[in-house]
Amino acid sequence: MALDLLNKQTVQVVDGSNLSWQDAIRKASQPLIDNGTVGNDYVDSMIDVVEEKGPYINIGPNIALAHARPSSSCKKIGLALMKTNHVVNLTDDKHPVTLWFVLAATDSNSHLGVIQKLSEVLMNGENVQRLLRATTVEEILKVFK
Repeated sequence: MALDLLNKQTVQVVDGSNLSWQDAIRKASQPLIDNGTVGNDYVDSMIDVVEEKGPYINIGPNIALAHARPSSSCKKIGLALMKTNHVVNLTDDKHPVTLWFVLAATDSNSHLGVIQKLSEVLMNGENVQRLLRATTVEEILKVFK
């Protein structure tokens, strides 16, 4: 399972030049809404948490991992990625993001394998550079194979 959650239906490349960080989270989440993984309430919760706690989802240079507490609006484990061709600032210009991951968690533990596999990929600097340079969904998916 783990990174198989990232596929042609859950990965997107967009311009991003006119997106706010809230819009970026919403747009990055849309594939998970479309496939029934999460509802709009979960997306609203992800935005609310950032508004309350700040840009804690900025997990590395140009990388955000949006998530919220498990809720009834989250039906199954899910992962999506939106790469923006233009930087979208997460709360302020000290937190520029182009890789917008969205994690859907149904409980406190079942998604940990996904986080572990994702962190293995993102801890490799060359993988991150390949993601940042990618211009197509196919190029992104090759990084996760």
